[in-house]
Amino acid sequence: MQYRPKTNCPKQTRRSGVVGLVLTLLAALASHAQTATPIVSGGAGFISTTNAGVTYFQPVIAPVAAVPLGSRVLIESRADLRGFISRENGTNGPYNGQFFATLEYLQMDVIVNSRMTLTAGRFLTPFNLYNERLTPIWIRNFQDVPIIYPIGTRTSGSSDGAMLRGTSVEGRDWQLNYAAYFSASSKVEQFDSGRTAGGRVGVFVPSARLEVGASYQRFLQDEHINSVGTYMAWQPRPVPVDIKSEFAHSPRGYGYWIEAAYRNRRDGKPYTWVSGFQPMFRMQQFFRGTIAPEDFLPRTNTQQADFGLNYNLPHNVRVSSSYSRNFSSTGNSNIWNIALTYRFLFPVLPGGKQ
Repeated sequence: MQYRPKTNCPKQTRRSGVVGLVLTLLAALASHAQTATPIVSGGAGFISTTNAGVTYFQPVIAPVAAVPLGSRVLIESRADLRGFISRENGTNGPYNGQFFATLEYLQMDVIVNSRMTLTAGRFLTPFNLYNERLTPIWIRNFQDVPIIYPIGTRTSGSSDGAMLRGTSVEGRDWQLNYAAYFSASSKVEQFDSGRTAGGRVGVFVPSARLEVGASYQRFLQDEHINSVGTYMAWQPRPVPVDIKSEFAHSPRGYGYWIEAAYRNRRDGKPYTWVSGFQPMFRMQQFFRGTIAPEDFLPRTNTQQADFGLNYNLPHNVRVSSSYSRNFSSTGNSNIWNIALTYRFLFPVLPGGKQ
């Protein structure tokens, strides 16, 4: 069974009232913004998935709010409001729907200086690159997350605590970025998290359009285990392709994924119907270690090949499609995904400065 984070996992019930309260709070904070107007962005979509012959549908809206308070403080938050519609008996029963609301982050960012930002509240756990940079439905190339995603993000992908991040050293042709955090244990609904500590460090080379890095996490709750990972993101100039990859290891198992997607370079030319196509491919493997309840990883060694074709329409509309072949000792299966997503962005206050 393939794990999906909060943005794709209907098993974790959430109350929409808490999310509504958070959005109301952000709207109230908007009146205190002095240098720029608050911004609401995010995405909406409809996803159809058929996994091993079982089909289900997910209507999604994921709003993001950013409220600046002066020139050094920013309040930001993202929620995920999602339905899960499927047949009662898998293939021939009546359709039933459930709806879930998840608060993915609600944080305050304070710019300490040009090399350090302090974040407090609920934030996305900075393990490797996928969780922080690629989880939104309007950004990710494939709607299914990598099968090794739970390594380093086992507590729902979010942490409650404090984080320091920034660029520590900057050379002429490279930059060293970092993130270090501590998270407290919480069972409060919408703010559930585990007691962890960890960090990430990366080197970015602008001239090569290349970033490589490593992550570490120490889980300090119930059992003390270490998770480590490495990542790479590369957009080579001679070839119009976007390459991303991760490796992660924990006592529960280890594995990798590598993804290549075509990136169209229009060089200022107007949009054409041909320029909207984006073919892509992803290969991933997972090797099982010790089994623990609810670790959301495959129960056996697993390999999966993903093939996708996205089409980018004008006005931030995208049609996504993919086919995956999953191989494991528990049985092979086919996974089909079709999705329609829309990215939106607007200021809260009419005529405000962005």
